[in-house]
Amino acid sequence: MNRLVFLGVFSMLLLTACKNRGQKNQDVDTAPVYANAEAPQPPVQVKFPVYSFDGFKPYLNKVDDKVHVINFWATWCKPCIKELPYFEKVNAEQKDQGVEVLLVSLDMPSMWKSKLEPFVERKNIQSKVIILDDPDMNDWIPKVDEDWGGGIPATLIYKNGQRIFFERGLTYEELIQEIDKML
Repeated sequence: MNRLVFLGVFSMLLLTACKNRGQKNQDVDTAPVYANAEAPQPPVQVKFPVYSFDGFKPYLNKVDDKVHVINFWATWCKPCIKELPYFEKVNAEQKDQGVEVLLVSLDMPSMWKSKLEPFVERKNIQSKVIILDDPDMNDWIPKVDEDWGGGIPATLIYKNGQRIFFERGLTYEELIQEIDKML
């Protein structure tokens, strides 16, 4: 369902852009500028590691004695922001008990310096933050969880062979309850 919503929004934006393409603006040079897909893009220097899905994939299947809590979020997602303090609290309280929290930002590259970095600093986020930058969402989303429709917030909690996935926000109590099942 979320993929259909995304495709619908994308189609509307594309149609709007195409509709307005023929209109001239007297005040502004409106010649479109297109990125050359063949030309290498300069890397954006950010404080957090940036991964393609292939680089990120090892985080999904660690085999050790830890409970891994992986939260997919973005700074523009209000439900994500609402639940972030719960992950921070779990990180602070249960790190020594073998719980590892990983916050996977799905923010767009244009937001990394202007939104993501200041947000993490302002909120004093202590959990590990990484960026997943892989535009082929239809390929990698089902590899995280076959039932994931792509909506965020989304959280994967696992320990070795035990896995549970949530495509919704969690309360602190729900988070603790699911982690306790794996400890």
